[in-house]
Amino acid sequence: MSELDELYQEVILDHNRRPRNHEALPAPARSGEGFNPLCGDRIRVYLELDGDTVKRVTFEGNGCAISQASASVMTEAVKGKTVEEVEALFHSFQDLVTGKAEADPIELGEIGALVGVRTFPTRVKCATLAWHTLHSLLQGRNEPVSTEGEGA
Repeated sequence: MSELDELYQEVILDHNRRPRNHEALPAPARSGEGFNPLCGDRIRVYLELDGDTVKRVTFEGNGCAISQASASVMTEAVKGKTVEEVEALFHSFQDLVTGKAEADPIELGEIGALVGVRTFPTRVKCATLAWHTLHSLLQGRNEPVSTEGEGA
């Protein structure tokens, strides 16, 4: 394993052990559920906007280390961004982990630690669950998100 792979593995393990923003928001503007039937991951994402900017985003749930770490990394990555910026980041992340796009993982910060899931197709759904749930909230959809549905 390369030093970079070891670093990324440590980032994932750290976010899984000590997830950031792992709590319910008392009165979120929006909240939504996500479920990955393949792995059993369940998540609830809470979103608070200030106009068109993500003021706060948190999550609760349980699942594998990849899903929990990805949710934690996501909450850190999108805070303070506009809805448009978050949507662009969602699409970029989706393309990166599915192998449709390339990027320098170092430039991505902690998001780059998750790019390696592309070599494990069953783990892509774990890594994208929280992102799809947030994307659904930003689109104003209220139905639960499943990784087995369209667009997942």
